[in-house]
Amino acid sequence: MLRVRIRGIVQGVGFRPFVFRLAQELGLKGYVLNSASGVEIEVEGRDGSLSEFLHRLRAELPPIARIDELKTTELPDKGYENFTIRESSGEGGGGLISPDLATCSDCLDELRNPDDRRHHYPFINCTNCGPRYSIIIKTPYDRINTTMRIFKMCPDCDREYHNPNDRRFHAQPNACPRCGPELIFLDRSMQPVDGDPILLTQTHLKAGKIVGIKGIGGFHIAVDPRVDGAVAELRRRKNRPHKPFAVMVRKENLSELVEPESMELLSSVQAPILLLRKNHPSPISPL
Repeated sequence: MLRVRIRGIVQGVGFRPFVFRLAQELGLKGYVLNSASGVEIEVEGRDGSLSEFLHRLRAELPPIARIDELKTTELPDKGYENFTIRESSGEGGGGLISPDLATCSDCLDELRNPDDRRHHYPFINCTNCGPRYSIIIKTPYDRINTTMRIFKMCPDCDREYHNPNDRRFHAQPNACPRCGPELIFLDRSMQPVDGDPILLTQTHLKAGKIVGIKGIGGFHIAVDPRVDGAVAELRRRKNRPHKPFAVMVRKENLSELVEPESMELLSSVQAPILLLRKNHPSPISPL
């Protein structure tokens, strides 16, 4: 039997489900859990299967996972009957947490599907995408240690969470319109306004208003970048006369406008903000 202790970015990246599926495929028994410093695995089986397990553990990592240190210890077999994902152990320590991840293509398909139960649900996520660093309170990375702890999963979400064949298997922020966070639109006096919050936001932006959009990781102060008056007022309020603001653009509209290297970065799971040359003419305000 082997005990494997791993440090790196191995929490919040689908690592435990990956280990679970790999162990199941190789017929190994034992467990995997999040620890204060990373991930701990105990696994027993045939020597050849254990060697293949260790090889594939590094070779087939989830896209965002990163192993910085892997230590193995040989131990006597304990006679495990199956392989399980155990409750995490230890209080917060030196474990690394993934940054927030851009919404994946599978979740976007669900978001746009009128027949899907998460149709137009803004807090959609799975083990491959969604909030990570922004919602963590302490490690280990488990729902109870995140801001999602106040939202109890409904039966449908709970079934996804416990299904090894579902991409939301052990997805800590898993939620849906029935059980997760909701959108509301508040006026300047912080009173709720009746109507669709998304449509109300669009209406206010098109009218040149400034809207504070509270997201997973804080507030975005938003205006329509094509409205000179709105941009000017935002610069005045922010005391930011010249520094560029971040601009949100549909990815499909960028492919012919930016270099391939920049497009690759914008399409990555990190989806960073990039500095790009402004095209002329441009619909964006010169301000």
